[in-house]
Amino acid sequence: MVQLPVPPPAALAATGNVPLAAGCLAVSARVHRLPVEIEVVEPEATDALGDTLLADRIARDEPELLGFSLYLWNCERSLHLAREVKRRSPRTRVLIGGPEVGPDNPFVLEQSGFDLAVTGEAEETFARLVGALIDGKDVHGLPGVAVRRPLGLTAFGASTAAGFPLSAYPSPYLEDLVAVDPARSTYVETVRGCRSHCTFCFYPRSSSVLRTLDVGSSAALIGKLREKGAREIVFLDPTFNHRPGFEELLGALQRENADQTLTLFAEVRAEGLTAHHARMLKRAGFDRLEIGLQSVNRETLKRVRRGGSPEKVAEAARMLHGEGIELLVDLIVGLPGDTPDDVLRGIDFLDANGLAAEAQVFPLSLLPGTAMRATAETDGVVFDPAPPYRVQRTATFSPEQLVETLWQAEERLGRRLDEWPRANLIDGGLDGFAPEQKPGAQHVALWFAGRRDLFGERNRILNSIDARIAIDPYATLDVVLAPQADPFPLDLIDLIRSRLDAAPQSYVSRALKHRGEDLQRRIAVVLRNDQDADWVDAVRTHAQVFREQTAAQALHDAERLGADLPAARIVGPADERAITDLAARAGADFVAFADRALEASWQQRILGFGDAR
Repeated sequence: MVQLPVPPPAALAATGNVPLAAGCLAVSARVHRLPVEIEVVEPEATDALGDTLLADRIARDEPELLGFSLYLWNCERSLHLAREVKRRSPRTRVLIGGPEVGPDNPFVLEQSGFDLAVTGEAEETFARLVGALIDGKDVHGLPGVAVRRPLGLTAFGASTAAGFPLSAYPSPYLEDLVAVDPARSTYVETVRGCRSHCTFCFYPRSSSVLRTLDVGSSAALIGKLREKGAREIVFLDPTFNHRPGFEELLGALQRENADQTLTLFAEVRAEGLTAHHARMLKRAGFDRLEIGLQSVNRETLKRVRRGGSPEKVAEAARMLHGEGIELLVDLIVGLPGDTPDDVLRGIDFLDANGLAAEAQVFPLSLLPGTAMRATAETDGVVFDPAPPYRVQRTATFSPEQLVETLWQAEERLGRRLDEWPRANLIDGGLDGFAPEQKPGAQHVALWFAGRRDLFGERNRILNSIDARIAIDPYATLDVVLAPQADPFPLDLIDLIRSRLDAAPQSYVSRALKHRGEDLQRRIAVVLRNDQDADWVDAVRTHAQVFREQTAAQALHDAERLGADLPAARIVGPADERAITDLAARAGADFVAFADRALEASWQQRILGFGDAR
């Protein structure tokens, strides 16, 4: 069983990858006493290895069945790995499942590399499927299962919504199928299903029946996870405060977490929250919560079956802030019925209620399995058929207005809404001029340095990039140009960008497309000598530019880094005082370190690219 991570913005950032779905299916095999051995591939491998090395790792034992959990951020790379594993191990059959797999997602179903597909909650389906395979039976027609035949993929077998109690399957953490890592968040489900019916959300389709783990069992699970070393618990429950027994659970969590060694996180709705709840949440250990505003247009909220009111969100936020609980407040750009003015009024509403710094503003994506995807044509919504399925236009938003509204939101908030793709500039990157490229890590930097005339070496540079992409086509790649002395024509950057754009596309390469950026394949320029200022300014319009300097030199112009000066690549030592001063005075995204330990510390402490806190 394999689950690939959300590719992080930086090479040393935590991925948050916890293969919970894979662990749940392994639990299912145990509960149903299937005579199989299931291995959940460890995140240490899935997070670190490039495509070739990971395919080698998965195929080494020639597994009979290989399962992938598909999410919008990993489906293309997962299917590439599936094809590579089958090339190495032809007898291996590939099974796919997860939110991306369903009859309304032709993007996945029309791809190759898999033999079986499962839609919906899969604990019981997986057990039936594997049991039938063991017995040599034809699995065509099994509920929720599609099978690849010589003429193509069959339709999914008819199925009903899952109704098994959550207590039927123990936690994969407690079964030692998924490790409890104190450095990562620990994800738990005490509820499946949702009482809300938001048309943009997957939950109403994934489970129409609300099922809960009772209060005593939920609290006991949290206690056992704490004993196993968990430090942060993330509840995956769709609307935490709308579950039955909400107050009773908070009381039980207070008792279980009396020493406050755990920090807890969940998503809540404003409706029904009281000051008493806010106090109980804080005492239970919740120091951060997510709450959805989504829109300030009440008619839009009704149309997408969200309901509620902005005023309720503001009131709930005041109560939660009063208890010292931080918030993430969601606002969606492009909901059917909303206009650009509605979104900007939403920004002003957040600012007026002290929530601007905690706002998450993002474009609408029409996820597979959602009611909104099913009615997109009727609603006049056009969306990208490939992940992240971003809306391209609505009846009230042109493509240009969608992008312009995001820029205006950033201007009013005074910050970038997306994380900066962080160049991997630590010492020890790959030599782009080496005679041979070899399989490597999931995120590598390919350096082109030590030549006076980089433009004269353009064919070697392009060939090296081609070789790198051929080996690890879905890995994250930083192309780093470090001119020795002479400046190079900007045509070189254009040539490299064209070559990178021709590589296989994925969620990662498309995630920042609206910004004209590529999160998967990036270009950085590192200046090691003084260069003409006009040329440097011109290069900065084409790529990220860093100047090598000591910590003391960077501090001299700290406020100007990334503004009218290039960013800084710090070489040599940097003591704690220098780090503190840089963090206080410079933009955190415009300081990078050649030393691995310093860069890792900066990413975790200053940029917050850790996992559990």
